[in-house]
Amino acid sequence: MTGPTSSHRNAQYGLLASIADEVGVSPATVSKVVHRRRDVSQTTRARIEALLAERGFVRTWEADARRRRQILAVFRDLAGPYTLEVVRGIVESAAEIGVHTTVGTTSRRSIAQWLEECQKLDALGVVIVISTLVERDERRILEQRIPVVLVDPLNAPSGDIPSVGVANWHGATTAVQHLIDLGHRRIGMLAGRSHSLTGSARLHGYRAALTEAGIPYDATLVRSTDFDYGEALRAARSVLERGERPTALFAASDVQALGAMEAARQLGIAVPRRLSVMSFDDTLVAGMASPPLSAVRQPFRELGQEATRVLLNLADGRPPATTRRELATELVVRMSTAPPETGK
Repeated sequence: MTGPTSSHRNAQYGLLASIADEVGVSPATVSKVVHRRRDVSQTTRARIEALLAERGFVRTWEADARRRRQILAVFRDLAGPYTLEVVRGIVESAAEIGVHTTVGTTSRRSIAQWLEECQKLDALGVVIVISTLVERDERRILEQRIPVVLVDPLNAPSGDIPSVGVANWHGATTAVQHLIDLGHRRIGMLAGRSHSLTGSARLHGYRAALTEAGIPYDATLVRSTDFDYGEALRAARSVLERGERPTALFAASDVQALGAMEAARQLGIAVPRRLSVMSFDDTLVAGMASPPLSAVRQPFRELGQEATRVLLNLADGRPPATTRRELATELVVRMSTAPPETGK
């Protein structure tokens, strides 16, 4: 990733840009021909291929078929349904284009060590999921031009390091608006930690939906936890044991929503008759819950595809048009939400 590798990548990018100018097409069209995509006219394809051959362009993955093309996907841990969904999205989308994925965590190996591993393996780059990127690692990525894409980073990365996520603020407002439309006015929230960009955006979306509906924000109905079942269970109990408990809870993740439903069960509060529970994620466990969870769905497969696409473009020397890409969410209504019980 340093020295000759970086220089080679820059030279390749310069060559492709030069050919794009000569043919009168965008660099993206030249890239399609390089990657043997079909959505380019035969005439344009032939001219670009001729110029590539004339100028000695070699597709590195074809030059040495024995060398396995691979990327690294690094997670904080591999626990929980969210992680499994994102792993699947990355691995499957990479496999579809013949790229192997090595999956690892930061529990025993730091991000700095994974960056070193990327260079040792001559991998195409690294997708880093839900992790904190310290200044030292950012500097190394930028100075050595290591292709890195972040998925749901915990802290705001440098503006030059691309990241992929979902529209967390909008998804949260959609979730809370669903509860408001059902007639709920006392709506609590199990939020993520304030230092988490994702958690913060979802909390702000919750507050924005309340404000739009003219409902005062009540901090006593909000608890911040990690995206953790045990923490969420205890936090939900502390809210539900109040004299004026909420009639609905919005959880910032499926795991927290499951903790909330268990807290309600322990306290004899029926879901959804006496408490509606709304979630964010819609992993596989959401539909398996009892009752099945209403949730804001993240497009996990598309997250994996987009992160892989951006990473491979970086490896080819083609930076993304924007360094932050947010994918749309979708409201999925199931049986854990209902109008509030009246006359109680």
